[in-house]
Amino acid sequence: MKKIDRPTVQKILAAADIVEVVSDFVTLRRRGANYIGLCPFHNERTPSFSVSKSKGICKCFSCGKGGSPVNFLMELENMTYQEALRYLAKKYNIEIQEHEMTEAERIEQTERESMLAVNQMAMEHFSQNLYDMADGRNIGMAYFRERGISDEMVKRFKLGYALETNDDLYSAALSKGFKEEFLIKTGLCNRNERGKIYDRFRGRVIYPVFSISGKVVAFGGRTLRSDKTMAKYVNSPESLIYSKRRELYGLSNAKQAIVRADRCILVEGYMDVISMHQSGVENVVASSGTSLTSEQVRLIHRFTDNITVIYDADPAGIKASLRSIDMLLLEGMKVKVLSLPQGEDPDSYAQSHSASEVEEYLNTNEIDFIRFKVNTLLKGAENDPLKRAGVINDIVKSISLVSDPVERNVYITECSQLLNVDDKVVSLQVNKLGQEHALRLRREEQVANGMEQIERDEKTAPATENLQQTESTQATNPVIPEMPLNNQAAAEQKDAGFLQPFERELIRLVLKYGMVKLADQIDEQNNTSWPVTVYEYINDELTEDNITFTNAIYKLAMNEVGSLFSNNWTEDKNARQTQIATEIEIERQRGIEKIRKEATNLGMIEAQEKELALQLNQRIAEKETEFAVNYVERILASSPNDQLRRLTTDLVSDRYVLSKVHTKYSKVATELDRLNEIVPRAIYELKAAIIDCEINSIRARIKADTDIEHIASLMAQINELNAIKREFARYLGERIIFPR
Repeated sequence: MKKIDRPTVQKILAAADIVEVVSDFVTLRRRGANYIGLCPFHNERTPSFSVSKSKGICKCFSCGKGGSPVNFLMELENMTYQEALRYLAKKYNIEIQEHEMTEAERIEQTERESMLAVNQMAMEHFSQNLYDMADGRNIGMAYFRERGISDEMVKRFKLGYALETNDDLYSAALSKGFKEEFLIKTGLCNRNERGKIYDRFRGRVIYPVFSISGKVVAFGGRTLRSDKTMAKYVNSPESLIYSKRRELYGLSNAKQAIVRADRCILVEGYMDVISMHQSGVENVVASSGTSLTSEQVRLIHRFTDNITVIYDADPAGIKASLRSIDMLLLEGMKVKVLSLPQGEDPDSYAQSHSASEVEEYLNTNEIDFIRFKVNTLLKGAENDPLKRAGVINDIVKSISLVSDPVERNVYITECSQLLNVDDKVVSLQVNKLGQEHALRLRREEQVANGMEQIERDEKTAPATENLQQTESTQATNPVIPEMPLNNQAAAEQKDAGFLQPFERELIRLVLKYGMVKLADQIDEQNNTSWPVTVYEYINDELTEDNITFTNAIYKLAMNEVGSLFSNNWTEDKNARQTQIATEIEIERQRGIEKIRKEATNLGMIEAQEKELALQLNQRIAEKETEFAVNYVERILASSPNDQLRRLTTDLVSDRYVLSKVHTKYSKVATELDRLNEIVPRAIYELKAAIIDCEINSIRARIKADTDIEHIASLMAQINELNAIKREFARYLGERIIFPR
């Protein structure tokens, strides 16, 4: 087994554009300096998922998930760190350099990685069968050609063929070093009652099922026999890497086309998708023969609000479409329905028509869900008042699920006209059902958010060493309770809880501004000075007073930043400065050329060139500062350590950004501008909190002590500590602002 080496990792992280990566999975819209979209990690109708191009991170301010491009992929696609890096390397055409993994690293290889690897091998094996084996060519390829599928589509959808023999895939996998365990866990092979292993897919054409990121997670196999006792389709079972509720066939190939068209076309089967793509209509996905699920709808909703459902004209197809409509509306989709000509399905229609003809038929014949339901449900019920009332109630229920008030009113009007019902009656019923639905949604969200918060707390519990107080409690009520002398562990735990917000604020400054210049260190004897970064200043202050963080993950973060400062920062900074100098020199040459072309006299040239030099020097300073600000967070937000990634993302994310309008007419002092005030204050506040803990500890010892002289000594220590506190108070001012 091999692992990606560090220089390659750095290339990947440098190349990965968070907006480009997230856009592969979520439709983003520009808002100020950032981008927003619907969160892919939880169900929402109002966008709360923010992506910062400059910082290289994303975050949902509702559920809290997000991070760097690496962490985003790991969270969303359940990838490992190495898998996410390989995905990005492939996306940005970066050649991967590897080294042999140690035994410890081999042990870290996950079950999921092994299952994906065996699926990849199986897909390649089935494809090789299709092209290289006689049965593959004569049976499998002949079937695809008979169905009108081109070689290009066979390759695009990685179609294959499973030989009729019992152990063709099994034997091939073992010969390549794959374990029997993962062949069974993926469902590629089964074990019979006698313990013999056999292939699940035999004598079938194979349709690989891909995740949204392009990983093969499952297979569908269609028999070509006419034997009625044999199942027409065999599919991979649910597994660690595959949940049929969460996958849509063809989405990995269709997602960009869906965004371009701002519409998704939903069909039923594998061949429907492939034939539509072949005809040139590529914004098509399928639920693969299963009933549409809310998880699948949310996948589509990441890319568009608009969906057209193409259904078969038989009773089963109509029933499935009716069932899907409310689910689509419930997830905030704008729904159209299309019925194909009698006897046609998307596969046959796409095969016999050009892309323009398919598109024209779609645009001409798709209808909104109201008309579809009226046309479908009213058949045979026109003269039956009870059935008619049932149809009206069914349609009103669907309208109540539409979230947009303007669209809802349009549908109310259309419903009243089509069914000859007073629109006020329809409106009252829609509003009633809508309020009930909204109340139900709020309750579900509250429950879901509560569970997510519990899960996040459980995940971070080891990092915060099971602190008993929450940060909000500490910030609003920072009084340390007195503790019995004989319970030292409890005392230390409560001290850690009290210090938590102060430590968090310091580590936030380190992660967000660690490599930014804070001040100049001056050597008065030699009359020299050198820049001191935020990290150096904080580290020196803590080291001088022998202070270490009580929180384990904060300790780790501080050590990681220290390692970056010692080993990588200077080299990376110099490389960036060289790059900036090259960029600015190009701008300077262009500027001078423009000035000399447009200026009318020598004095104007000199004045404008002087102004240009000032502007470019300012640009250099801004670019260097931007690099320093983003340096730590870009690296640690992509750390292999899960807790470190989460901590960095949480602490460096800015929920609000001042708009250009807000800052147009005045200079607003940012946190970056005020670091020389904020950083020392944060250090002094932590030191003052530590002194409070020490005073409290001494008081507890005094209560338990009976030696008068020893008590007097302890009282003297308290007086000394109070004197130091008074010095801090003069600096901090009477009003103490507790960190967020």
